[in-house]
Amino acid sequence: MNLLQLIKSEFDGFGKIERIIFPMVLLLTIIISFYANDNKVALVSAICGMSYTILAGKGKISCYYIGIVGTICYSYIAYKNGFYGNVLLYGIYYLSMDVIGIIQWRKHMKEDKREVIKSKLSLKEKLIYFSLASIITVILFFILKKVGASNPYLDSFTTVFSVLGLFLTVKRCMEQWYIWFFVNMFSLIMWIGAYINGSNCLATVIMWIVYVILAIYFLITWRKEVYNVAN
Repeated sequence: MNLLQLIKSEFDGFGKIERIIFPMVLLLTIIISFYANDNKVALVSAICGMSYTILAGKGKISCYYIGIVGTICYSYIAYKNGFYGNVLLYGIYYLSMDVIGIIQWRKHMKEDKREVIKSKLSLKEKLIYFSLASIITVILFFILKKVGASNPYLDSFTTVFSVLGLFLTVKRCMEQWYIWFFVNMFSLIMWIGAYINGSNCLATVIMWIVYVILAIYFLITWRKEVYNVAN
C-alpha cells in the first residue's frame, strides 16, 4: 500500500460532514494562530493534538503516530508554563502509551475497514479505576503544591485523569470520552489562565476548546456503536 492509498484508507468511515468540518477546524486554528503571532511549537502541538483526537475518535490507528509528535511539543510548552504534572504525563506516560496503543489496536481492528473495535467497562472496572484515580489525584495535588506548580488543583486532576483516559483509549473503552470531557474542560480553564497571564499559547486554548466539543461528539458516536453491537 502506497502513501496515497494509506491516507485514503484512513478517511474510510468519515461522513460527508466530518470530511468538511474537521479540516476546516484545523485550518481555522492555523489562521487564528498566525494572526495572533502564536508560539509555533504550540501550533504544531494543537494541530497534532486535534488530529489525534479526531483519528482516535474514528478508531484509526494512525492517531498514535501523530500523537507522538504532538506529545513532544505539548510537553515542551507545558514545561515552559510551569505545568509540571502535565510535563511528566506527556513526556513519559503518553509517549509510552502511544507505542503500546499501536501494538494493542493492531490486534483489534475490524476486518472490513481500518477501524478499531469499540468496547465498554464493567461496573466493577468502573468502580476500581475511578476510585484509584481519585485517591492518586489527592496525593499528586500535595506533591505539586510542594514543588510550586502553577495550578496544583487543576494540574493534579488533569494529569491523573488523563492517565486513566489514555489507558481506556488503549483499551478501546467508550467511557474514555466521559473522562476526556471533564479533563478537557479543566485543561481549558488552566490554559485560559495561562493565556490571560501572558503566555503566548492561543493555539493551545483553541485546541482545548475543540477537544471539549470532540469529546461530546465521539461520546455520542461510540455509545451508539457499542450499544448497537451489544443489542
